[in-house]
Amino acid sequence: MTHSFFPTPSNQVDEYIYQTPITGLWYIAGKRFDDERGFYAELFRTPELDRLLETPFTPKQTNLSHSKQHVIRGIHAENWNKLLTVTQGSCFAAWVDVRKESDTYGHVITATLGTGENAMFGSMFVSSGIGNSFVTLSDNLDYIYTVDQLYAERDTSGDVAISVFDQALAIPWPGDRETYSISDRDRTALTLAEWEEKTYAS
Repeated sequence: MTHSFFPTPSNQVDEYIYQTPITGLWYIAGKRFDDERGFYAELFRTPELDRLLETPFTPKQTNLSHSKQHVIRGIHAENWNKLLTVTQGSCFAAWVDVRKESDTYGHVITATLGTGENAMFGSMFVSSGIGNSFVTLSDNLDYIYTVDQLYAERDTSGDVAISVFDQALAIPWPGDRETYSISDRDRTALTLAEWEEKTYAS
């Protein structure tokens, strides 16, 4: 099941936080103040976010991914929680619930993030076990994600890579897929059904 997400009063759970149809995936609207010099933005505050979490979000590392136009990344799920923000450019993003025990297992949420036209300016909080992916819509994309584990110390045994082109997920990627730049890891990733069979078959 695929949902296109946009924040509305009906899915608002705090002053600037909105619940998506996937449990554990929230959009946090940025507070932006523009003037003739540019703008200042407040991207997120931990007190409001922590009210929604069973365990407080404690940032330990911040990473920056820079992508050129037509780059597609994902679908990647890890055992850390992350807060992601597009600070330059825009992307079409998709999140997939790959937590087998979840009521929304296999569900997909899509949204356009960043600073471009019709893009949502803010952050997404992505709980552990939710797959993350995006394709760039601009020449340059800066994608910052803050995580609650150190990369060098985390347990990678639960990392999951699912094909962005899994037909069963029916993600409506924009543009001509033949122009996409994709890594070898993502090009050869399993479909969700293949991963499930490989992981849970006994």
